[in-house]
Parts: sequence; structure tokens; C-alpha cells
Amino acid sequence: MTTMEVIGVQTTPTLVDVSPLRAQLEGDIVTPEDEGWDEARLAWNLAIDQRPAAVALPESADDVAAVVRYAREQGLRVAPQGTGHNAAALAAAAGSLEDAILLKTVRMRGVAIDAEARTARAEAGVLWIEVVEAAAKHGLAALAGSSPDVGVVGYTLGGGLSWLARKHGIGANQVTAIELVTADGHLVRTDAEHEPDLFWALRGGGGAFGVVTAIEFNLFPIAEVYAGVLWYPVDRAAEVLNEWRAWTDGQPEEMTSVGRILQFPPILEIPEPVRGQSFVVVEAIFLGDEAEGAELLAPLRALGPVMDTVTTIPVTALAQLHMDPEEPVPAVGDGGMLTDVDADLIDAVVDATVGSPLLSVEIRHLGGAVARSQPGHGAIAAFEAPFVMYSVGFAPSPEAAEAVEGAVSVMRGTVAPWQAEHTYMNFADTRRGPRSLFGEEAYERLCRIKAEVDPDDTILSNHPL
Repeated sequence: MTTMEVIGVQTTPTLVDVSPLRAQLEGDIVTPEDEGWDEARLAWNLAIDQRPAAVALPESADDVAAVVRYAREQGLRVAPQGTGHNAAALAAAAGSLEDAILLKTVRMRGVAIDAEARTARAEAGVLWIEVVEAAAKHGLAALAGSSPDVGVVGYTLGGGLSWLARKHGIGANQVTAIELVTADGHLVRTDAEHEPDLFWALRGGGGAFGVVTAIEFNLFPIAEVYAGVLWYPVDRAAEVLNEWRAWTDGQPEEMTSVGRILQFPPILEIPEPVRGQSFVVVEAIFLGDEAEGAELLAPLRALGPVMDTVTTIPVTALAQLHMDPEEPVPAVGDGGMLTDVDADLIDAVVDATVGSPLLSVEIRHLGGAVARSQPGHGAIAAFEAPFVMYSVGFAPSPEAAEAVEGAVSVMRGTVAPWQAEHTYMNFADTRRGPRSLFGEEAYERLCRIKAEVDPDDTILSNHPL
């Protein structure tokens, strides 16, 4: 049994004749009869079993338009996918992809930096590390995700919370233009003056409005940060997390931090110093000089970490700070936003985590610019909740997946009394009420826009409206 067979609905895809479409494409279209089918349908999360009618691998926006038009003619839906980090949500939302073309934008990898304007343009398959490294050559930084191989587009359509968010806000609200193929197969460019309703919806409203082919966004003049990880023994988890929580109250917006429990499995992919070990850690990122950063971190250092990697680093090194895997892996996870983090929640989280099959349970401090709504913001104008949480475990087999799924479910129940009404789409790997993803007013507006641009619901998103 392969890792793909862990999660997902086992179905027989709809049989379609793709030869007319194949003749139109620079890229490829792959069906269950073709060699390479199993590789083509993989998501980044290898625990997800994706079985669409076909997999399209476009090379350009014209290819994307051809795929969408063909799908409509055949009575099929289109499911856009960049990397498939959030593929569990797509599987849960769709139930099955058997009547859909999985449109994977992985080959659309163009990146352009306008250093004078401090903007970037990324095609739909671009990964954050590609933008981060290109921008850094000009002394600039993007509001990038914590994982280097998360796709720029999917992250941004879901809102986008970066290590710089407390200072510079939600990633979607720094977007200046979006190009997409709509459900009728037309290429459209949206910005504040052109198709403003659609532009609003795309910035945090998810992927239900079309297939994004390129995105443009602001960059910031940041070359270095003071950042790293403070490591403590896991048996001090409650103590350290309580001290961290109290410490967050006095921090400036330039400081972002995460309280986290890590339980590394004894596998070769984990570096020797921490392999098979468990820790409670604080990850800290400060947009300022080392002296000020060190003064701010002094109370946490006074707790006596067993390892301390916080130092001044190039902004590109932030891609490795969170220690996320940089290759596809099978995993099960879920998360949401919290109204507060108090001693009772910390005790409950520690009890539910330590000794469980969970690899990581993290609580990120938000607030600052993340919580401020401004004119011109998109569908996710702000997140009022001060913290966001995510739990995940390694799932290399069906048995492991079942165990981790159980632990994640226990964690959801554990934190339920502190669950915020509004949650973060990119951390939601399970079905949620759509109003909780957007808020009532935004949800109603998103539904109206969806009905206008895709009345037949051709575009299938991870979290449907």
C-alpha cells in the first residue's frame, strides 16, 4: 500500500477523451490510462489520495484557459492546485474529484522583481522560496509563508500569515494585481480599478472564483532579521509556554513569536542532535537590531534554554526557521484561531500533546497589523483573534494516519472552549462552516460574486462557498 492510499475517497474517475485538449496544450494532460498517472495526481501532502478524471499540467495562461473551456464542454469541474499542502481540505470539500480536472500549476514558475517599485510578480506555480531568494538580491523581502515550498498563490488566496505579519499585515492585503482565467475560459486582470469586486474576493476569499495564473504584490526593504529558536526540555512545556504567553503581552509589532511543542520521531530525515527527542521551543523573529532584540528576549533566555539559535540572519534564512519539511511528506493536521491563551489552555494542550503521535503543536502570536482593518483590504481584512494554532503528525501508513487523526481530533476538542468564531483558511484542513472563514458580511458578498463569475460552480476550491 502506498502513502497516497491513506486518506481520501476511493473512487473510479470519470473516463474522458482528452485528445482534443491535448492537441491544444503546450503542457500535458494525464489520465488514468497514461504512464505517470500516479505521479501526476500526487499532492504535496502524500497522505491524500487524489483521483480526478484527469490531471492538467499547463505551461501558460493560454493552457489554463484551454483546460477550463474543455472542462465546461465536457461537463467537468476544475480544481486548481499549486502544491497541494492543503489538499486534505480539497478532499473533504469535494468528497471526490472523479468529475473534475485537477489543474496543477507546478510548471508555471516565472518570477519577476521590480526593485524600484518594490513589487514582485509570480506565476501560479511559484514557491515562496523562489520569490524570497529573488527579492533578497535587491535587499527586499516578501510576506512569505513559514514553509519555503508553499505556493505563493494558494497561500495568498487564503489570506497569508508571514513572520512579518504583525508589522506589515496579512499577505493578501499587500497584493496589487491578480491575473486569472474565469469559469468561462477568459483571462482577466484584476486590481483596485479593474474588476474591483473580483479583486476584493480573491484577496483572502479562497480559490473559488477562477484559476489564478499570476499575482503581483508589494515587497519591503528588509535584508536581515534577528531570529531563531530557544529550545527547552519538553518536561518544562507548561512552565515555558506560560512564561512565553505572559511575555507576548509587552512585545512591539516588530516581534513575532511562536510557542511550540516538538516531538521528533526517530527517523533518518530528522537531524541527529534532535532525532527522537522532544522539546518545547519559542521561535522569535524581530525586525530590528540585535541589541534591541536581545533585550526583548532576555526574559525568555533567563529561563535557561538548552539550545539558543537566535542571532542576526539574512531574511532568506527565515525559510528554514520553522523546520518544516522541504520535500513532500504524508501528514495529518488541522488548526484554528484562539480567543486567548491562558494557563488552563496551556495545561490542556500540554496534556493532549506530550506522548501523543503529534509531531508539532504550535501557537502563533498575532495582533498588531494583522488585527487592523484598512480601506482597500480584501475579503480577509483582518484577524481579530490574537493567536492561531496548528497541530500535525507524520502519517506514513494508514495505521499512523488513523492514530494522528485521533490525536488531532482530541486537540480540536481540547481547545474548543477557546476557539474563535473566525478561523484561518490555510490552517483549516477539515470542513468548516464557510461563515467562520470569512465572517457574515464578507461571506454574503463572496457568495454574490461567486454567483456572478461562476454560476455553474465550475471552479472547485478547497473551501467552497
